[in-house]
Amino acid sequence: MGGKKIRSFLQALGRPIVSFVINTGYFTRFVAVSVYNCFMPPFYLKLFGKQFLNMGFYSLPVVGLTTLFAGMVIAIQTYSGISKYGAESVVATVVLISVTRELAPVLSALMVAGRIGAAMAAEIGTMRVTEQIDALVTLSANPYRYLIAPRVWAGLIVMPLLVLFGDIIGIFGGYVVSIYKLDFNPANYINNTMNNLQLIDVTTGVVKACVFGFIIAIMGCYHGYRSKGGAQGVGEATTNAVVSSSILILIFNYLITEIIFSR
Repeated sequence: MGGKKIRSFLQALGRPIVSFVINTGYFTRFVAVSVYNCFMPPFYLKLFGKQFLNMGFYSLPVVGLTTLFAGMVIAIQTYSGISKYGAESVVATVVLISVTRELAPVLSALMVAGRIGAAMAAEIGTMRVTEQIDALVTLSANPYRYLIAPRVWAGLIVMPLLVLFGDIIGIFGGYVVSIYKLDFNPANYINNTMNNLQLIDVTTGVVKACVFGFIIAIMGCYHGYRSKGGAQGVGEATTNAVVSSSILILIFNYLITEIIFSR
C-alpha cells in the first residue's frame, strides 16, 4: 500500500513536469521551423499585405486612443506629484521618456495582442479543426510559409510603425493637457521636449516593438496551429494566445529595459 501511494504521488508530481517539457519542445520546434520558413520562398506578398492592413492600419484607432490618454494621464500625474517642489518644467521630459520608452510600445503591444493575436489564433485554429491545414499539406503547400510567415513578417514590420505613431500621439496628449489644463507655455513645453529628445529613447521603443510584434504573431499562430477539439478548442486557443502574448510582452519588456539601461 505504501509503495502504491508513493508511486501515485510521484506520478501526480511528474505528470505536469513532463507535460511542460513536452509542450516546451513543441513550441521550440514550432518557433524554429517558423523562423526558417520566413526566409524561404515562395513569399506570399498578397497574404502579407492583408496581414499588414489587419495588424497595422486597422489597429491605428485603438493604438492612437490608448497612447493619447496615456500621455494625458502621465502629464497630470507628473504635475500633481512634482508641483509641490516647483519642478513643473520636467513634465515635458517625463511625458517624453515615459511614452517613448514604455507606454507606447507596451500599451500598443497589449492592444494589438488582444485584437490581432486573438484573431490569428481563431483563424488558424478554425482551419486546423476543419482540416483546411491538412488540405494545404495535401496540395503540397507549406502551411508555415503560407499561414505563419506572412503574419510573422507583418508583426515585425507593423509594430514599430504603430509604436512610432503612438509616440507622436502620446506626446501630443501630454502637450494638450499641459497647455490647456495646466497652463504651460506652448513654446517652452515644445523646447523642453525637443531638447530632451534622445535617439536612445525612440530606439528602445522600436526594439521593443519588433520583439513584441514577433511574440504576438508567433503566439497567435502557435496556439491556433495546435488547437483541437472543435469550437471549444478554438476558443481555448484564442484565450491562450492573448494571455501568453501579454505575459511574454511584460516579461520581455523588463528584460530589454534591463539590457539597455542597466549600468
